[in-house]
Amino acid sequence: MDWVRCVVGVGFWMQGFRCFPWLGVNFFLKDGLGVAPSSLQILQNSANLPMVAKPLYGLLSDAVYIRGQHRLPYVAIGALLQAVSWLAIASLPGSSISVGILTLFLLLSNLGASIVEVANDAIVAEAGKQSSSPSASGQLQSFAWMSASIAGALGNLFGGMAINQFSPRTMFLLFALLLVIQFVTTVAIPESSLDLPKKAGQPSKSSSISKQLSELSVALCKPEILHSIVWFSASYALVPLLTSTMFFYQTQHLKLDSSVVGLSKVFGQAALLAWSVAYDKYFEGTSARKVLSVLQLTTAFLMMSDALFVQGMYRKIGISDSMYVVIFSGLLEALFLFKVLPFSVLISQLCPAGCEGSVMAFAMSALALASIVSGYFGVALAAFLGVSGTNFSGLSVAILIEAACTMLPLYWSSWILDSGRPPRKKEE
Repeated sequence: MDWVRCVVGVGFWMQGFRCFPWLGVNFFLKDGLGVAPSSLQILQNSANLPMVAKPLYGLLSDAVYIRGQHRLPYVAIGALLQAVSWLAIASLPGSSISVGILTLFLLLSNLGASIVEVANDAIVAEAGKQSSSPSASGQLQSFAWMSASIAGALGNLFGGMAINQFSPRTMFLLFALLLVIQFVTTVAIPESSLDLPKKAGQPSKSSSISKQLSELSVALCKPEILHSIVWFSASYALVPLLTSTMFFYQTQHLKLDSSVVGLSKVFGQAALLAWSVAYDKYFEGTSARKVLSVLQLTTAFLMMSDALFVQGMYRKIGISDSMYVVIFSGLLEALFLFKVLPFSVLISQLCPAGCEGSVMAFAMSALALASIVSGYFGVALAAFLGVSGTNFSGLSVAILIEAACTMLPLYWSSWILDSGRPPRKKEE
């Protein structure tokens, strides 16, 4: 049995299925606690703060072994932290639930999720380098993305239906039970079955961490790694996202059913799955610079389409609001994640052996910080233009500004290393 694919598949599947409880969180905050769009977006982005500390988790995972293992124990710890947090949210009395308490438990959940993601990313990077095939890392990355995309599609589909049938707390409880299962199965699998590379000896924790910090510093001093990470982070940070504002526009102003919102996210996850397959089969020899630049430009064009949607242009030509939201809004949301796959493959190729966990974690933490900054910019832009949960008159202008900011990183796309994966050799 291929234990690496089993562990990676389950890990990324659970990672993708996190959208199931989070869809419930959005509606719980909007309908149950009555928060405004700006408050919802601030809470969502603030809850991602543990993701910024990923380099620390990467260093610990690379340097500190737990009973002779340094990947799966961290997956188990992260799954347990998530299970505890979602169980707590599901079991809290209604009178004691507040935005502050909910935020604390969501922070704990994302702390566990970020630890799991770091360990899973490191497993993918290490396992890819163990194979003699030069494209193995990319293949495993694509497989991981397929698992996450399928889980995301199912999570959003079931989430959209569950909101109309069950309370959000029931959704939180169901997800917590899945996390308990992940914890138990992860503990039962020996890391030796993954056949990951082993370091010679295990030095003291302090000297090992110091060594990993030194290796991370050396890796980040390489221009091809540092410049790629800076460009990738800027491509998110410079864009003032209006996610929560659009969520309120669709559900409050247009009165779209929660199932439509769920289907929109399902379509986006299906697009992610198709992208994973297409990238692995057809774009492995294309330069990362070209792929990332085209995706950035496509995202900007779809944002401009959103401005026309808010103006009612598509309604005039016979495209219903529900159809537009399901197809175009779902695709736009997915496009922000499309870039992560070619970027992850590029960084895993450039990453020096021995510090896969810390380098990948640093790159993903930069992405997390950039996403938080982007969310805060979006709140500031909406406030500046007077867009709120009841006033959407300035929304189209805000979207056009968002699209213009999306195109800015194209001016320094030369910072991305202009190379792709070596094309896969055909089997005899």
